[in-house]
Amino acid sequence: MSDIKLTINGKSCAGTSGQTILEIARENGIHIPTLCHNDAVAHYGACGLCVVEAEGSPKLLRSCSTLAADGMVINTEGERAVQARKIALELLMSDHDGDCMGPCRLACPAGTNCQAYVKQVALGNTREAVRIVKERLPLPASIGHVCPHPCEKDCRRGLVEEPISIALIKRFMSMDQLHAPDRWKPEKEAPTGKTVGVIGGGPGGLTAAYYLALHGHDVTLTDAMPQMGGMLRYGIPQYRLPKDVVDAEVAEIAEAGVKMENNVKIGRDISFADYRAKYDAVVIAIGAWSSTPLHCPGEDMEGVYGGIDFLRSVTLHDPLPIGRSVAIVGGGNTAMDACRTAVRLGAENVYVIYRRTKNEMPANLDEIQEAEEEGVQFKFLTNPAEIIGENGKATAVKLQVMELGEPDASGRRSPVPVEGKFETLTVDSVIAAIGQKVDPAGFDVELNKRGIIAADEATFRTNLEGVFAVGDATNKGAGIAIAAIGEASKAADVVDSYLRGAMVPYKAPFVSKRTVTAADLADREKKPRVHVTNRPAGERKHDFEPVNAGFTADEAMKEASRCLECGCHDYGQCSLITHANRYEIHPERFAGEKRHKDLEQKLVVIERDQGKCILCGLCVRVCDEVAKESLLGLVGRGFGTVVKPEFRDSDRIKVCATCKKCAEACPTGALKILR
Repeated sequence: MSDIKLTINGKSCAGTSGQTILEIARENGIHIPTLCHNDAVAHYGACGLCVVEAEGSPKLLRSCSTLAADGMVINTEGERAVQARKIALELLMSDHDGDCMGPCRLACPAGTNCQAYVKQVALGNTREAVRIVKERLPLPASIGHVCPHPCEKDCRRGLVEEPISIALIKRFMSMDQLHAPDRWKPEKEAPTGKTVGVIGGGPGGLTAAYYLALHGHDVTLTDAMPQMGGMLRYGIPQYRLPKDVVDAEVAEIAEAGVKMENNVKIGRDISFADYRAKYDAVVIAIGAWSSTPLHCPGEDMEGVYGGIDFLRSVTLHDPLPIGRSVAIVGGGNTAMDACRTAVRLGAENVYVIYRRTKNEMPANLDEIQEAEEEGVQFKFLTNPAEIIGENGKATAVKLQVMELGEPDASGRRSPVPVEGKFETLTVDSVIAAIGQKVDPAGFDVELNKRGIIAADEATFRTNLEGVFAVGDATNKGAGIAIAAIGEASKAADVVDSYLRGAMVPYKAPFVSKRTVTAADLADREKKPRVHVTNRPAGERKHDFEPVNAGFTADEAMKEASRCLECGCHDYGQCSLITHANRYEIHPERFAGEKRHKDLEQKLVVIERDQGKCILCGLCVRVCDEVAKESLLGLVGRGFGTVVKPEFRDSDRIKVCATCKKCAEACPTGALKILR
C-alpha cells in the first residue's frame, strides 16, 4: 500500500517507503536514463546518468540509490540534470573504443546494414538478408547490379587483403529472392487517411513512395515516361541492368500499395498547382534528365548528343544515329555506359575524351577496364576545343592537349591546357557525358544559385507548404542512385511525421567509431576475394546480355564468410548509444588517450572487449549477487582499471558456459556471447 506521495515532472506519484526515486518513476511511466542499474542487484550509482533535481536540494540526486521521501518534488529533465548527463556521457564516449556500425554501413549513402545482410548470406538465409536490406532500400536487385559500392571502399577486409564484394552479394541475394514464392513481404501500418503525390518514378521517387505507403498513407507515383524506373531504366544499359529486374522490383513497390501513373508530365498534362491540390503532401523526385553542354564551338551541330539522351534512345529502341566513329566526352560511369553502348551498336572506332589521366577518372575501375577490353580507345589529357563539321553535321573534333596542374577542391590535379598543342579526331558523332542538369520547368518552387530545387537538408521541405524534394533534383544535383534512395528513405520518415501533425527533422545518429590499422588485423587469416568471370570481350561486345552471371550460391556464401563483422553485435540494444542519441553530446571535448582495447575469451563462451567497457560494474555484481560465483573483479586502480575473470580451478570455467548472465546484463556490448 502506498504511504508516500511525491511529484515527478509535475505528475503526482505514489510509492512506498524504501523505494528509490528511480523505482517510483518507472512505475509511473517516467523514464530516467541509467547504465549501471539492474533490478536484480543492489543499487550502485556508478554511471551518474540517473541524476535528478529535487526542489530544495542544492545538489543533484542519484535516483537509483536515493530513497524517495514523502512530499518530494522531482524534475528529471532539469537543466542541471541534463547538463550532468551530457558530461557523463561525453566522458564515457571519449574513452569508448568500439564501432557502433561497421565502416561499410557508415559509407552507404542509404545506411543499409551491410554487415547484417552479408552475415545472413554467409548463413545461407537470403530471405532474411533481403528483409534487412529492405529496411532502407526497396530496390536491392537493381542497385546490386549498378551501385559503385562506396561501402567496399571502406571495408576493413581491404586492410587484410581485398574488400568484400558487397554489391555482388547484394545482387545474388536479391536475385535469389526476386521471384521466390515465399519471399519476404513488408507489413503496412494502419491507413492514415492522408494522401501523398510523388513526382518522379526513378530510384528516389520509388523509394519515397514505397516507405510512405508502408506508413499507411495513400500514395500515387506520377512519372512522365512510359514506364517507371527513371535512370535505372532509361539511363543504364541493359547489359549492366536487365530491365526485367527493374520491372520485378517496380511491381513489388506497386504490390505494397503504391498507385502508379505514367506519361503524365507536370506543366504539360497537369499544372503543379492542380497536382498539389490533390494531395496532403507532395514529394518531388524528378532527377536530372538534361545533359550538361560542352560549352565549345560547334556543339549545336547535327550528330552532337547528350549522354543521357543517347542512352535513353537506346532503351526506347530508337537509337540516335552515331555512325562508325564516335567520341564520348567525359570520365564518369555515364561516359562508360555510352562508349560501351556505342560499341554494341556497331561503332568501329569509339573514343573516350577525358581531360585528366586514367588515375583521376571517377568511373568504376571495372567499367574502365571492361571498356578497354571491348576496344574503346581512351584519349587522356585531351579536351574538346571545337567540333568541326560540314553542312551543319559534325565530322571531327579538335582536341586541346592538357597537362595536370595543382590539385582542385576535390583533391584531383587540375587539367591545364598546353598552349598551342592540339590534335584532331575524325568522327561521325560526339556524345557529351560530362554531367547532368535538372529541368525544373513547370514547378513553382524556389531554386538555388545553380538552378536546382532548394530543399532543407534536415526536413527536405521546399519553400512551399507540404512540398518536399529529394535526390538529383535538389541542392547538390546529380549523384549516384543509392544516394537518391538514401535521401528519399529519410524524407519518407519526415513526411510521415509531417502528415501526423508534428514534423520531426532527420538527424544523423551519433555513433562510436574505432580507428583500425592493418597492424590491428595482422593476425587474421588471409582469404582471397571471390571473383566472377566475365564473358569474353569479343563475345559480349556484340550484344546487350549481362557481362557476367554474378555469384553462385556457394560463391556468395564463401565471399560473405570473409566479413570481419566490424560493427557492434549489440548496437540495437546498447543503452550507452541510446542515451548518447537522446542528448546532443560532444565527446571530442574530452579527447585523449584511451584505456586498453584488448579482446579476451577467458570466459570461454564470452568474448570481452575492454575498449567498450565503461566500468559500470554490472557484470561483476551480477556474477557475485545473482550467479553467486564471484568470478569477476575490478583489477587495477584509476585510469587503468579493467574487469577481469579469475578462476581458482578449471571446473569453474564450466559455470560460465551455462550462465552467461554477465553478458546479458552488459549495457554496452563489451561482452559478446560466442555462438
